Amino acid sequence: CFPGQLNQVFMNILANAIDALDESNQGRSFEQIKTNPNRITITTSVENYLVKITITDNGKGMNESVKQKIFDHLFTTKTVGKGTGLGLAIARQIVESTHGGKLSCNSVLGEGTEFMIEIPV
Repeated sequence: CFPGQLNQVFMNILANAIDALDESNQGRSFEQIKTNPNRITITTSVENYLVKITITDNGKGMNESVKQKIFDHLFTTKTVGKGTGLGLAIARQIVESTHGGKLSCNSVLGEGTEFMIEIPV
């Protein structure tokens, strides 16, 4: 594998998760955040000759329209100057074209988002 490129994938997904959690805190009191704290969970496994890495957050999640576009070149939900719309497009290219794997996303509005990276052993 190309560890530097995979690191770029992980860092991009983690940075997006952190941004999503920051956004989900808008309008919440300290007590609300304390009751339902922000969480990013990373799990790894090997199944059927695939390394599987999932990165899950409990942010606001995405609606179907956004989910359909997140891997599109230059698509971003971030404000001007904050996002380029390149991160997830490049991440998918690194996982799928360079490593022969799969990058996918599940998200439920109001519950959070999960990115799944699968790379053949």
